[in-house]
Formats: sequence, structure tokens, C-alpha cells
Amino acid sequence: MRRTQAGSAIAFFVVALCFTPLAMAASPDMWLHVRVESTKNDGEVVRVNVPLSLAEKVIPLVNADNLRAGKIKIGDIHDADIDLPGILAAVRDTKDGEFVTVQSKSENVRVAKEKGDLLITVRDEGHGKNERVDIRIPMTIVDSLVAGKKDELDLVAMLKALQSHGDMKLVSVVDGDETVGIWIDSKSTIE
Repeated sequence: MRRTQAGSAIAFFVVALCFTPLAMAASPDMWLHVRVESTKNDGEVVRVNVPLSLAEKVIPLVNADNLRAGKIKIGDIHDADIDLPGILAAVRDTKDGEFVTVQSKSENVRVAKEKGDLLITVRDEGHGKNERVDIRIPMTIVDSLVAGKKDELDLVAMLKALQSHGDMKLVSVVDGDETVGIWIDSKSTIE
């Protein structure tokens, strides 16, 4: 893990900025937190703490690969003529419920809408694994992310929309030797 420490930290920082930042309207000092803990070797811990106001200013300044001016181009979705904003609007407007469930002896996947949030859970317990993924994203955030062109995700719009949300845990991953948590709150440090 030593050789990829910097790469892992940067990757988790970018993922956190791109997919899971949240904020609260009353507090301009909301922070996005990412914590990665390893039980391997020396028990390395990577912590990333970013004020949402900084993320909103920095993301448009990064122009690399599919990320340009705060927007991510989504691969070949345009060529496939898929209207992602339309699909997500339909999900937003439908009743709460369980949309996709995949169950096997070793793996369970669930995609649902509950109380205005999009939920994704994955459990993989096959071959001695105990991997868990939990993602909770408010539909208002999903809406802002896809408010632009149908082949791009608008990260800056998402950050602005998140200003109406309070403290929230967005992503939790337990994958063998590592755990990852992504959340927002008003604290500038991770406890």
C-alpha cells in the first residue's frame, strides 16, 4: 500500500469532491470528510477534510480528461441516446420503493428510493469476504448533478444544491482490509 498512498489519497479526494459532497444552508463552514483506514501492515489512515466552499471554487479549475469546468462528461451515454436526467426525474417523481434487488448465496445488491433519498447497498460475503457498501444520496442532489446536458454531471451545481442539507453520512465501504467513510458536517477535523 505504501507505493499507492499518494495516489489513493488523491483518488479518494477526487471521488469525495465529485460524488459525495454535502452542505448546510445556515453554515458556510460545512466540511466534506473522507476517511480511509487500513488494517494491513502499519494500519495506515488517510483523512481528507475539505470545506465545501473550497471545493466549489476548485472543481471548475480542474480540467483533466472528462472533467472540464466543473462538469464530467459521461462516456458514450450520448451515443447510446440515454436521457439520464429524464430517467432520474422519473425516479424522483415515483413513489418510494425497491427498484432493483439481486440476491445470491454470496452477494446482495439493492437499489431503492426511501424518504426522498436514493439508496444503494451491496453485500458480498462470498469466498470468505465481508464487503459492504452503503450509499445514500438525496434525490435533490441527484437532480442538481444531472441538471445540465444529458451527457454530463454538473459537480458545481451539485455542491450548490447540497447547501440545503445538514450533517449526513453518504458513503460507507468495508472491503476486507480497508474501510472508507464519506460524510459532511460542520467540523473541520475528523474525530
